[in-house]
Amino acid sequence: MLSILPDTAGDLIVVQASETLNAEDYQNVLAPLIEEKLPTYGPLRVVIYLDPSFKGMTAGAIWEDAKLGLSHTEDFIRLAVVGGPEWIEWATKLGNYLIKGETQHFEERQFLQALHWVDDANA
Repeated sequence: MLSILPDTAGDLIVVQASETLNAEDYQNVLAPLIEEKLPTYGPLRVVIYLDPSFKGMTAGAIWEDAKLGLSHTEDFIRLAVVGGPEWIEWATKLGNYLIKGETQHFEERQFLQALHWVDDANA
């Protein structure tokens, strides 16, 4: 499940992933939010918080994630991924090669640091 957090405002998107992400999470939550904000704000800053209940992604979610990333390679300033299993850090590093902006992984306890890091992109 993907939830939009109250910190989302302007060019900043903050979402929380719980349990297992599926294709509908991307199609009904994240993709529409990105498409809504891009015309007004241009490149976006994003924080994805993988809460302790996060178990992973279905094959459909992985496909939607790849499609979303490849169709928006120049639409992110900074993307922070907070928490999650060990493979998330590797996937986040891979993101640096796939999008124009920066990606970085943060430990779950570093949620505030992740928000500050994406915010520093406006400085």
